[in-house]
Amino acid sequence: MKVVVTGASGNIGSATLRELTAGGRHEVVGVARRRPELTDRAVAEGSVTWRSADVGTDDLDAVLEGADAVVHLAWKFQPTHRPDETWRTNAVGTRRLLAAVRRQRVPALVCASSVAAYSPAHHDDLVDEGWETDGSSPAAYCREKAYNERVLDAFEASGGGRTRVVRIRPAFVFQRSAASEQRRIFGGPLLRPRMLDTRLIPALPVPRGLRLQAVHAEDVARAVVAAVERPVTGAFNLAGAGVLRREELGDLVGAPTVEVPPRIVSGALDLGWLAHLVGVPGSLADALLAVPLLATDRARAELDWAPRHTAAEAIEAFLSGAAASAGSGMPPLHP
Repeated sequence: MKVVVTGASGNIGSATLRELTAGGRHEVVGVARRRPELTDRAVAEGSVTWRSADVGTDDLDAVLEGADAVVHLAWKFQPTHRPDETWRTNAVGTRRLLAAVRRQRVPALVCASSVAAYSPAHHDDLVDEGWETDGSSPAAYCREKAYNERVLDAFEASGGGRTRVVRIRPAFVFQRSAASEQRRIFGGPLLRPRMLDTRLIPALPVPRGLRLQAVHAEDVARAVVAAVERPVTGAFNLAGAGVLRREELGDLVGAPTVEVPPRIVSGALDLGWLAHLVGVPGSLADALLAVPLLATDRARAELDWAPRHTAAEAIEAFLSGAAASAGSGMPPLHP
């Protein structure tokens, strides 16, 4: 199969390329705004053909020509102070991509959504893919993910050019090579690598009521490739085993925990965000506390998927990677 992957140089994208190219069973085209800098030898020996394109502005028909499947992972989290810019990539870019998918009559589309697309659930029951997707908070990330759910609804309702559509809704996704990028995205200039060294954390502040699921990027990639290769449609929740609360997070970092009222966390983030010291506003912390816990039964049954990493292992990969300034040669993932 010829598989085109947008956002191929990012967190999920880089893991998906590794999974798609394993065994050499697919022709893979990686699409990114900034292509990785490769030596001539790497280009000659490489199993990925790279194309430079911005989904929000560039011609996508030429990029998708001849594709058997498109994996849409392109996303712009920052700048959170310029929501018009993230909207152009995340919302307008998705609409433009779907229009190109229709024109090119691509047989299959796998699109990355998120747990943050789901409406709030202030309980500990696991929810399936039928839970409403109106966004877990007013944060731009949540609004844009929820909007794209509606865009996909409209695409499918209109026939979608007979394209098979799959939506992947993972919990929070981590891997070691993306840790430095995620530290910059969320922590901004205030959060330095040494501050995430678990050996140096004297106490861990945890918002009251936090219960956290996470999933390793490698496990998400395996589900994405399964969705490409199997004749499935619809949405699939993805999460690693385990739900982390205050006690489990304290054990993970090896430090005592301090319970903090959510409004204090949100207020402190808002102040830091307004001062351009941290990367996210308080509404994203509100989303973290409001997202539902995901049941993954459908992915296990229809994709034959099971996570190989626990939620704790996914978060540990982020913490150890961020403390060590880990990264990769992909432009967004530089150390």
